[in-house]
Amino acid sequence: MTITSRAEELKKLLEKRIVILDGPMGTMIQTFKLDEAAYRGHFTDHPHDLKGNNDLLNLTQPDIIRSIHRQYFEAGADICETNTFNANALSQSDYKAEHLVYDINLAGARLAREAAAGFPDGFIAGALGPTNRTASMSPDVNNPAFRATTFEALVDAYYEQTRGLMDGGVDTLLVETIFDTLNAKAALFAIQKYFDDSGRRVPVMISVTITDNSGRTLSGQTVEAFWNSVSHVDMLSVGINCALGAEQMRPYVEELSRVAPV
Repeated sequence: MTITSRAEELKKLLEKRIVILDGPMGTMIQTFKLDEAAYRGHFTDHPHDLKGNNDLLNLTQPDIIRSIHRQYFEAGADICETNTFNANALSQSDYKAEHLVYDINLAGARLAREAAAGFPDGFIAGALGPTNRTASMSPDVNNPAFRATTFEALVDAYYEQTRGLMDGGVDTLLVETIFDTLNAKAALFAIQKYFDDSGRRVPVMISVTITDNSGRTLSGQTVEAFWNSVSHVDMLSVGINCALGAEQMRPYVEELSRVAPV
């Protein structure tokens, strides 16, 4: 099935019923109690500790990641997210693993695709997390003008990640856990640039994080302000992720539903 036809199948499914996204990956990985050697796998000569680098498990423990995806599909999920939350050059620099980013994303998409075998409504969302940097705020309280990254660096990182996910065969791209809208705009810009460069395109989903009961993102935007900042993008869906509990989230989901036509 082509990328275009998969996208149409997903849109038709959404018109018929509620479509279920999978649950968390990190807590599932924790149940395996993996040590440094398990994370490291065949990267025995890597010069930095790798324990905690969950995305690298796409390369070093593929059976575990595939089995987690499979469990979610068996439990009734329609869409599984790739294990690529931190699979970008900025986040992987903490482990000196920037050179593995493309391979991690390629493998992440393929593992989820393999797990979906036998599930006609099993779709794969390529997960692009927020990175460990923020473009809007300074991490140094003594230097408000300082930024730990640039818009250009974020675009480059997200472009490389998108390329790996698309080559691995994802059905959608999900820009998730957005705490800084400028980071998200870099991701959306990179995705569009990849679409234009490659001539390949999939639906885009985005999910914002409301950090507390003030109803704002970490970078200070209300739900409506966030929507106004990203509404120029042609997207399949917009949502809010689980930073708050269900009861606390409800008014913000309602507000987003009121302003967003997708």
